[in-house]
Amino acid sequence: MQSKVVPRNEHAIDRILRIVVGLGLLAVAFVGPKTPWGFLGILPLLTGVAGFCPGYKLFGVSTCPDDNC
Repeated sequence: MQSKVVPRNEHAIDRILRIVVGLGLLAVAFVGPKTPWGFLGILPLLTGVAGFCPGYKLFGVSTCPDDNC
């Protein structure tokens, strides 16, 4: 049995959407209007890559269909 340090609570589709949105927001910081608000894209990018959302954990939400996500 493997022990997970951080259990995943995001479905694969949720993770892909977070990564795409995060990269899009980061593009705003570097390519688009170059506003510092684009750096907020780091949050969805990191949660998408990790597969774990602290907000989901806080509210007891999980988009995984089972515990082996």
